[in-house]
Formats: sequence, structure tokens, C-alpha cells
Amino acid sequence: MDGEMDQTIQLAFRIAIVWAAGFLLAVAVRALLPDQNGFTLSGQAGTLFISFSRIGFWTCLLAALTVTALVVCRALIADIGWNNFR
Repeated sequence: MDGEMDQTIQLAFRIAIVWAAGFLLAVAVRALLPDQNGFTLSGQAGTLFISFSRIGFWTCLLAALTVTALVVCRALIADIGWNNFR
């Protein structure tokens, strides 16, 4: 039981580190990229300007979410008993 608790705590710390790094990177990207640069999407209802800083911000957060999902799925698969997943 102690081994499972250790792995759970280690997994929680890994996820927390990934999220913290993702937020720090996202904030840095948002601060470094200017809001005036980006691209415009044109549609029938009008145009939408999307700045590069917002794209970078959401990309970093999406990466953190993806890594979290992969780590959790790997832990679930290991709990099920599929040990060859390494």
C-alpha cells in the first residue's frame, strides 16, 4: 500500500509541476509577444483579430492539459495491470 501512495503523491507533484511550468510559460509568452501582432480571420458575420500573445498563452495551457491527461491515463493503465506500457 505504501508503494501505491508514494506513486500517487509523486504523480500529483508531477502534475502540479507541469501546470506551474505551463502557467509560467504562458504568462511569459503573453508578456513577450505584442498584442498588436497577429492575424485576422474573415467570415460572413465580420472579422476576428487573434493576437500571437493569446495564441501562445492558450497553446501553453493546452500543452499542460495534454501532458496531465497523458500522465493520468498512463497511471490508470498501470493501475489496471497493463505493466508493459513503458
